[in-house]
Amino acid sequence: MSAAPVEGPHGDRPLIAEANRLMDRNPGYRVEIIGGQILVTPPPDAAHANALTDVMLPFLAAGLHGGETKVLQGVGLWLPDGPEDYAVPDLAVVDADIEEHYIENNCYEPLPFRLVLEVTSSNYQADLRTKVTAYANAKVPVYVIVDRKHNRLHVLTDPISNEYNEHRVHAPGQQITLPDSIGAKVTLDVAEILAAGQPKRD
Repeated sequence: MSAAPVEGPHGDRPLIAEANRLMDRNPGYRVEIIGGQILVTPPPDAAHANALTDVMLPFLAAGLHGGETKVLQGVGLWLPDGPEDYAVPDLAVVDADIEEHYIENNCYEPLPFRLVLEVTSSNYQADLRTKVTAYANAKVPVYVIVDRKHNRLHVLTDPISNEYNEHRVHAPGQQITLPDSIGAKVTLDVAEILAAGQPKRD
């Protein structure tokens, strides 16, 4: 949804002021500004959180949380697309010096981001389309999408302009080894991660 300019704590940044107001009024919702539009995502269900935890474990086992890199959830990525644009990926592998790249509004410049990962929710099209363009423009080297809607796992690499040159789609039964550029060898079991993301309720 879009928002009209309002007066707020950010003065000359009316969209950020409105985004922060929405976060204050809707605890647990994720609010982002992508392409000059405010995007609001409802709180994740248990299956989303379960998939996120399961997909995080191989990164931790590979030793990516410590030393030169960190594995972080929900850290803001300042986007180059517009003066107020930012995204909040579910998971990111970042350089350990990320604090030195702070911009504003709890967001950091793209440089330290080695990988971003999204687990799809009800607004899955944002992860599969809008954020592909946003993360490619930000030159994030690797973008992984756990696509619960279509039961697939996407790995996008080699950002060029507003898209990724490589976009591979993986089905259950496959094992994926992510690019070495993230800092360690990480292999994901597609079936296990997708199964973790399926709600158990009828």
